[in-house]
Amino acid sequence: MENRTTDELLEYLCHGFLTLQTPEECKHFLEDLCTTSELQEMSRRLLAAKMLKSNYIYSEIATRTGLSTATISRVNRCLKYGTDGYGVVLDRLDRKAHH
Repeated sequence: MENRTTDELLEYLCHGFLTLQTPEECKHFLEDLCTTSELQEMSRRLLAAKMLKSNYIYSEIATRTGLSTATISRVNRCLKYGTDGYGVVLDRLDRKAHH
């Protein structure tokens, strides 16, 4: 594993996530993998993406999440021009909430 490329390591990490079967397992893995501040930042970004999809304004998102407007702008760029990672997750969470 030591001589793997960044892409190969990221793929290995993604496969690791896909082995998780419950939210509790995912939480435990994330808590082992990330610092508290990294988890807070990622959680805030996902909330910002949800709020952007619901047409909240930047100032409201900044107030509710504690994110800078620069970070909110980056999340918005990802929503509009990215690889649809946020979109897939948010759509699936929304569908799950309505079942």
